[in-house]
Amino acid sequence: MHCAVLWLLTAVAACLGGAAVAQPLVVKIGHVAPTSGWMSIVGIECENAARMAIEQLNARALRVGDGPVAFELVTADDVGTESRARAAAQAMVAAQVRGVVGHLTSGTTLAAAKIYAEAGIPQLAPAATHPLFTRSGSRTAFRLVADDAEIARRLGRHAVEQLKARRFAVIDDRSVYGQGSVEQFSSAVLARGGRIVVARQTTGDADDFGELLSAVQAEQADAVFFGGTEPQAARLLRQMKRLGITVKLIGGDFICTPDLVSYFARGEAFDDQVVCAMPGGTPPVGDPATAGFIADYTRRFGIAPSFYGPHAYDAVMLIAHAMVRAGSTEPAVYLPALAATRDHRGASGVGTGLVRRDHVVRVAGQPGVRPARASAARRAGGHAGVADLLDRVLRVAVLHVRGLFCVRCRRCGAGIDHRGRIARMKGTTS
Repeated sequence: MHCAVLWLLTAVAACLGGAAVAQPLVVKIGHVAPTSGWMSIVGIECENAARMAIEQLNARALRVGDGPVAFELVTADDVGTESRARAAAQAMVAAQVRGVVGHLTSGTTLAAAKIYAEAGIPQLAPAATHPLFTRSGSRTAFRLVADDAEIARRLGRHAVEQLKARRFAVIDDRSVYGQGSVEQFSSAVLARGGRIVVARQTTGDADDFGELLSAVQAEQADAVFFGGTEPQAARLLRQMKRLGITVKLIGGDFICTPDLVSYFARGEAFDDQVVCAMPGGTPPVGDPATAGFIADYTRRFGIAPSFYGPHAYDAVMLIAHAMVRAGSTEPAVYLPALAATRDHRGASGVGTGLVRRDHVVRVAGQPGVRPARASAARRAGGHAGVADLLDRVLRVAVLHVRGLFCVRCRRCGAGIDHRGRIARMKGTTS
């Protein structure tokens, strides 16, 4: 009897021991973005998308190597400042995250990059565009959108060849992003025979562009390129209208949202005056993975994604899939698998080389595939966005305003409702 009881206790202990071994390994993935302040609408969407990716991964009960894993999202708010970004990065290292999705802006991404690199933690930036981020030799830095060099090259070509502009005014807000984008755009324009006739700097809180715009008029600039934020661009647009300056305002992804002309500068921009780059934002819904993401996000959070949510979602998935392929959650082990990722079908589109250092990561759609029409996009719960793909790495859009209510564009026959503030982003194919 004693032997039987001992055998039973041994068996129970073995079972309990087996159960303990079978407990999932908790794998922490970090997300850092401004979730407070004026950029919070973008940062919160990215954090929500990353959280949704974590939830979906855990629902699949993934195994890495020989054991089950449970992913946990660790979040931080960097408020969009470089000092807070460095502090957030140090907190992520202390929390022993195995990968980081972030940061949002170029300045904060670069500020944190060295900290992640020294800790050997892969950093996937869903929106940062400064070329230095992935051209500094770091093994841990990856991007999911085109960088400023590529954006500027496309915009410069478009401005000279399609807009037929020859004389340019360039303005930056002294930020890392602003100065970098102006430098790259100027080089692209000069390479195509254009001239920079006005070059000025401003500050983030400047609200008087009188002297600058007087120079634009005096030098008879054909277009103005602005490297700065959406609210700044709106202030510039308002003053351009008051002075009767109707030339194109060209800019990168930071100003390329419908809110620029339908909210921040409502009633102050001339129709089709703003030309900007769309390396990110919610992609077209022609791909089932994209449509699925939009539907899932809308169902989960009660609003359709409008910014870089798809890229943050993809970044989490790319980290997890690399871990599975490598059979390890250790950054040093799965990093080569991450760098070797090809043909990942993600929410931001199907692409090759989605996570190659020193290359454009995000590929918007397949070659030769056009986005769905506006009606199909709206049925899927998203926006039509840009009518046509410029190419596989980014799109050029013209902000096309038609009023404060959902209306039908006379040219394209499609309307779009952007949270009660209406703008049509009419694509170009140059």
